[in-house]
Amino acid sequence: MGEFTFVVEKTCPICGESTRVVKTKSKLLMERMDEDFCVHYQRFNPYFYKIWFCEKCGFAADEKTFLGTIPELHKRKIQEFLSKRKLGLEFVEERKIPEAVASFKLAIFYAELTDQPLAKRAGLYLELAWIYRDAEDEENEMEMLKRAAELYDKSLMTERYPINGMSDTMAMYLIGAIYFRMKDYEKSTQYISRIIGDQNIRNNEVQIYKRARDLWQDIRQLKGGDSEE
Repeated sequence: MGEFTFVVEKTCPICGESTRVVKTKSKLLMERMDEDFCVHYQRFNPYFYKIWFCEKCGFAADEKTFLGTIPELHKRKIQEFLSKRKLGLEFVEERKIPEAVASFKLAIFYAELTDQPLAKRAGLYLELAWIYRDAEDEENEMEMLKRAAELYDKSLMTERYPINGMSDTMAMYLIGAIYFRMKDYEKSTQYISRIIGDQNIRNNEVQIYKRARDLWQDIRQLKGGDSEE
């Protein structure tokens, strides 16, 4: 397994103990990218290792959150939760689908416990959907995609962007792309058309505009196969 990953020791931001985490090496060969930015690599899936987990206390989060500064209030909330129970996620150097799913579910739980931005939670649900996609578990993938789209949508209405370096246009595109994956072409069209109809986006966010335009063409072709739609 050492071909793609390596183990490092990090200090848990919640319990302060040292814990082993698995990091992914950067030299991965990309095969393709889906409409919703899920990247497929040759012989390896780095999303399995996206969530770091403290083997001492049971806290789980993505690397940025794990290494960042967690507000005292959030820290106390998590410590209080963990003081009442023992979370048993064993450290494994090579994660399979069940460990990857479990780590994401935990990270989502903590993100909700500490009221993380809706966009952040949406991103976790989206990446969990990608894990299910890898497992060819379509039912769970669709459920996670639906949650991601709903949270991104709510986020657009209530949160100030950029969030974690993501613009509101990117969030809008992602909702459209997610509904496209779910074969809900009507909803997908609603979001994608808002992007391609905006001259400002066309001038200032060229890459997203191009992606949205390509997706729009794909939807039109797919719907062209239907009699009325």
